[in-house]
Amino acid sequence: MKGTLMLSWILIICLSQVAVRSQYYSDTLPYHPKPPKVTNLHFFMHEHTGVTVVVLTQANVTSNNSSVTFATLVAVNDPLRTGPEPDSEVIGNVQGISLLAGSNASSTQYIEFGFNTGKFNGSSLSVFSRGEQGLAVVGGRGRFMMATGTVLFNPILINATNVIMEFNFTVVHY
Repeated sequence: MKGTLMLSWILIICLSQVAVRSQYYSDTLPYHPKPPKVTNLHFFMHEHTGVTVVVLTQANVTSNNSSVTFATLVAVNDPLRTGPEPDSEVIGNVQGISLLAGSNASSTQYIEFGFNTGKFNGSSLSVFSRGEQGLAVVGGRGRFMMATGTVLFNPILINATNVIMEFNFTVVHY
């Protein structure tokens, strides 16, 4: 018993000496944040029902007077173009999911606007918002690292097979 008590005290003293002799060391570096940049983007999304938008699942609701079935989940993969014309230059694509959750065709969307040409090649903007007039930019990659901002959209054409949407982004990034 006496030997165990002596060994315990020796270990306590040794450990306290280790803690005293090995102090935590770090240099404090000054923080120099990059100034924020504001970028305005304008482009068009071209959607073709059944080709670039596919219904993943929907609820089995028998009484719905809406043109959009309640609780429909769709996957989106649409081209981004510089203009509303079908032959305008492709600058990227929109990928994501949208949940149509209301009788008035309201939706909640997570979509990523990816760019594969020009100044923003390899960059993308993430939007997560309800499908109302002003969408929220919640992040980005590449040149749009830590992006925030808003998106205003305007439907140019909506028919049974095609949708063309105009997007105006105002993005703050670093």
